[in-house]
Amino acid sequence: MLGELIINGGRRINGEITIQGAKNAALPILAAAVMTDEECVIKNCPALRDVDKTVLVLKDLGCGVRREGSTLMINGQDMFDCKICESLMREMRSSIIFLGAILTRCKKASVSMPGGCPIGLRPIDLHLKALKKLGAQISEEHGYIKCSAPKLCGCDIYLDFPSVGATENILLASVCAEGTTVVSNAAREPEIVDLANFLNAMGAKITGAGGSVIRIDGVKRLHGAEYSVMSDRIAAATYLAAGAVTGGELTVRKANKNHMNAMLDALCDMGAELSYDGDAIHLKPIKRLKSIHTLRTMPYPGFPTDIQSPFMAAASLAKGTSVFVENIFENRFRHVDELVRMGADIKVSGRCAVVRGVKRLSGARVRARELRGGAALVIAGLAAEGQTIVENTEYIDRGYENMEKHLAACGADIRRNN
Repeated sequence: MLGELIINGGRRINGEITIQGAKNAALPILAAAVMTDEECVIKNCPALRDVDKTVLVLKDLGCGVRREGSTLMINGQDMFDCKICESLMREMRSSIIFLGAILTRCKKASVSMPGGCPIGLRPIDLHLKALKKLGAQISEEHGYIKCSAPKLCGCDIYLDFPSVGATENILLASVCAEGTTVVSNAAREPEIVDLANFLNAMGAKITGAGGSVIRIDGVKRLHGAEYSVMSDRIAAATYLAAGAVTGGELTVRKANKNHMNAMLDALCDMGAELSYDGDAIHLKPIKRLKSIHTLRTMPYPGFPTDIQSPFMAAASLAKGTSVFVENIFENRFRHVDELVRMGADIKVSGRCAVVRGVKRLSGARVRARELRGGAALVIAGLAAEGQTIVENTEYIDRGYENMEKHLAACGADIRRNN
């Protein structure tokens, strides 16, 4: 039986939540640890299903991995393989990041086509095009992508779209390439900066991360390093949305507001009152959220696609009509039918969803179909009248560490049934 969360709604989310390390930063950092035969110590690494799967990939490659609390120790001294098995690749798309890392370490790599949440096509052509420019020879055989590169050479790479994954793979593949690589139209997400900072701690020479042009001067080798993963901006915004829609007073700690401008601006436009103190964001209670005219998902620093569905859940109870335009993934409205089951008034046309706020939602049995949509259903359940049962918690566990425990500690009536 798959896990489920049982929520008795109508209670305010009041209290404090300390934000976990960022999933989207931790995964490429863990992949980068295979690029040295020395030990890497990764702190603030969240206990998530996706992190667990990444650890299985590391072990399958021959790396030693130990966890002590929120710290992972990775030792690649005995790494013996350059191939990731199909079953692990199918479980999460982010494992494609290992392609550049393994290629740097072993001069060859073999991975199957990636899987992950069913939110859209997410093609990897930008990854492969960039690796070819760096000198990799790539072929596809029987569902596997096979790369070989006895020698990688720096070059100028222009990305047609500022893809996070492609930018990360370029960084991993070029740090030990001969010469200089310049990436134009690079992704600017804070998670890119976190990966670059970790690679620099390993001895890489990367400048410009966080901007649209990144320069990588190749070095001969990388060494072990100790590093602490950034906080999860998407998790922080998710909990703030839960607090806002329930009329609660909530403080999220270890949150970097500078990484969250688009999300915080959207919350404020919906009537939320926020104040800031160091790494803490404080939400004051309000009676009811207001609609927001139009939210368009965009690459950073725009509004993130990862928070679109949790904010839609909040908007379903807001006063007025909100419009969500999804510009990143074409299949990211999979949560809408489940919200409608709870009484939400949402109409979808292509990549646009029109949300007419209702005064109340009713608890129902609903099913998470992907990670962020699952979080949206939890938010809706917290604010709904009656009991909501959210099935398929394994999706939620991919990106949120002990979500139900954090919410219960802030007054929610929520429990897990495995």
